[in-house]
Amino acid sequence: MSSVARNPETDLPILLTGGTGQVGAALRRLSCPGFEVYAPERETLDLRDYENIATMVASRPWRAVINSGAYTAVDRAETETELAWTLNAGAPAALAEATARADIPLIHLSTDFVFPGTKSQPYLETDPVGPVGVYGASKAAGEMAVQAKNPKHLILRTAWVVSPDGSNFIKTMLRLADTRDEVAVVNDQIGCPTSADDLAAAVRLILARLEGEQPAFGICHLVNSGEASWHDLARAVFDQAGAAGRKVPRLTAIPTSQYPTPARRPANSRLDTAKLTREFGLRLRPWQEAVRDVVTTLLAQPTR
Repeated sequence: MSSVARNPETDLPILLTGGTGQVGAALRRLSCPGFEVYAPERETLDLRDYENIATMVASRPWRAVINSGAYTAVDRAETETELAWTLNAGAPAALAEATARADIPLIHLSTDFVFPGTKSQPYLETDPVGPVGVYGASKAAGEMAVQAKNPKHLILRTAWVVSPDGSNFIKTMLRLADTRDEVAVVNDQIGCPTSADDLAAAVRLILARLEGEQPAFGICHLVNSGEASWHDLARAVFDQAGAAGRKVPRLTAIPTSQYPTPARRPANSRLDTAKLTREFGLRLRPWQEAVRDVVTTLLAQPTR
């Protein structure tokens, strides 16, 4: 009777923070032998409690820690400043310290909001950060802490995440389609709509590559291919909903100046992914295909 060879390192579980978020939920769906994900509830792992973080990381051997937990309420961050900094800067620092003591990799998810959005081309990993709001500033500080405290780190910057889970732009558009005859969406903010499921699948492959002989630690951008404005994304959602026989509203393009928010949004959120291909051999599919899958899943649900 033959037995399956086991790798003592890859058979260890992965500690995941933020398991109820969009990317966290997608990672949990991938959990299986060889990629076992443990995502404790907040009662067990509270990212506001740095001693709790240290205790959890030290509680058993882990293959790696993936930090997808964050404070992501961009507008509320302007007033809930302390909580945003606690979760986005302090918690990553505590995770980096604890994982460094355990000598294990830390994969930390970050955001396009660390950039000011004024560049005319997609942002490179080497471009200087320059956040314009509390959310972006706290995430930039978290990046710096991770870089300083654990050399075995990989910071994955992503943008415009969408999925069938949680709160996101696609779900908002489908909800508005049911209740409004006209929807106005800004057309002068450009980014990279990105599927949480595509992100999770890429993270799984990336972790395996980090365990190779030449791990590519550092910072890497991870988004679906292509670019779009929020108006482009809304149009794609409504076109698919209409083709499925759903009611769709008239879609109006407006500038950002006509849709003021407490926090400024980067006008350019495009992230260059050449390093992702160069270092990990990965190139995510076009955002249109990813969005189509998300919308198909949501339209098949009895309620949203």
